[in-house]
Amino acid sequence: MLLLCVAFVACKDERNFVIEGQFKNAAAGSKVYLFSLQKDNALPTDSTVFSEKGEFKFTHSTPAVDFFKIVSGNNEYMIIAKNGDHIKISADMTDKTLAYTTSGAMEADKLEELNKVKHQYMVKISEIQKQFDDAVAAQPEKREAIMEQMRPAYTQEIGALNQAVLKFAQDNTTSLAGFYAVNLLNPAEFEKELVEYSDKIKSSFNENKVVTEFLVRMAKLKSAQVGQKAPEFTINGVDGKPLKLADFKGKYVMLDFWASWCMPCRQENPNVVKAFNTYKDKNFTIVGVSLDEDAVAWKNAIAADKLTWAHGSDLKGFESPAASLYSIESIPSSFIIDPAGNIIAKNLRGEELDAFLSKTLR
Repeated sequence: MLLLCVAFVACKDERNFVIEGQFKNAAAGSKVYLFSLQKDNALPTDSTVFSEKGEFKFTHSTPAVDFFKIVSGNNEYMIIAKNGDHIKISADMTDKTLAYTTSGAMEADKLEELNKVKHQYMVKISEIQKQFDDAVAAQPEKREAIMEQMRPAYTQEIGALNQAVLKFAQDNTTSLAGFYAVNLLNPAEFEKELVEYSDKIKSSFNENKVVTEFLVRMAKLKSAQVGQKAPEFTINGVDGKPLKLADFKGKYVMLDFWASWCMPCRQENPNVVKAFNTYKDKNFTIVGVSLDEDAVAWKNAIAADKLTWAHGSDLKGFESPAASLYSIESIPSSFIIDPAGNIIAKNLRGEELDAFLSKTLR
């Protein structure tokens, strides 16, 4: 039966879920929307208007437990729901931290637990931001000095928030709230932890497309982690001839993903040039893979920055098969590969790169 009834207890409709909300300082008659999240897209699912008391209600169905988002104006609030849930959400539309509370279902309660963890740090971070804004308003000419003075406190709280969110995710691998938490982390900073988390949830949430996409992405990322064999590829060289990573086996290789249009890449290039010139006679070389789409711009940048090592590009941008093999989502990205073809370091820059090469290339 779809309607589950017990004597003297109200029937529970398992065909739908219900979200009832009350938002303070919501303009009566203004729109509030329900979005469902499908992979990288937020799809509009329903809409209504706030009552005089800031109340609204959505009734919807879902094939399995999934992510939804309540949106009004610039404010967005995550919800996890499945059929049979009756979720209550409350928020204050003027709260810049976007704090909100949920209750009424297991995942809603878990999400509320995560929100409390986040909120205690967001309050501290917001206070540091306010102190910074006030200090700069009083002494605008000292903006840089004030920023340097307050940066350690800000960085400390961001770090503590990230660690608290990571712990929540690790402690809640059977909950979609845990999955939501781990996706709040910067993949570049928490790559190892995200891959380890993906291994723990492989048999969970099989019907959830967002989770499935995450697992596929992490499997690819895992293949290009430190300790793994460097994925082989062949790409068109700057002279139009095939350039194979395998051709450099027996050397230490820095595989450098970059592009002419990437300002951080161009700013890092002097450090890469210095590393090449310092260690090229110690069984070390560099292979540059450009994510350019314009051959002229690519070749001009090579000449302008004096990048005198092997270069390749298929001129497909981030759709490059080589970039896909290494799960490149941002550049610059680099990998140090040993003579046996193993990845031994990632994303080393500036002094960090020089220190690693100095220690390794003896």
